[in-house]
Amino acid sequence: MVKLISKEFAKFVAVGLLNTLLTYLIYLLLDHWVNYTMAYAVGYSAGIVFSYFMNTFFVFKSKPSIKKGMQFPLVYGVQFILSEVILYICINRLGLNAKLAPLLVIILTIPVTFLLSKLIIKRPT
Repeated sequence: MVKLISKEFAKFVAVGLLNTLLTYLIYLLLDHWVNYTMAYAVGYSAGIVFSYFMNTFFVFKSKPSIKKGMQFPLVYGVQFILSEVILYICINRLGLNAKLAPLLVIILTIPVTFLLSKLIIKRPT
């Protein structure tokens, strides 16, 4: 039987779901005391840190380092830019529904995020 996805990728997706939940919960908690943009920025930043450590230890079974930790946010920068480009194409060129297009964007960017994360985290120190 052919494996459609690796255990590593399945773990990566699971960590991503937990990360999304954590980011959202932090946002909801902080939104009571600070401006929503600050609440989101703190939640998003915490999510990047959480994602780095969970992907390092649980998904890729690697050792963390300061260098890798400093490079890891680049994954999210690339993901954001790629997401914006794909979203623009989906809505403005392909005519997809603006409420549904982000779901396609997420599906299309997960493999890229996985590969970039793996590249940084598994790189020898």
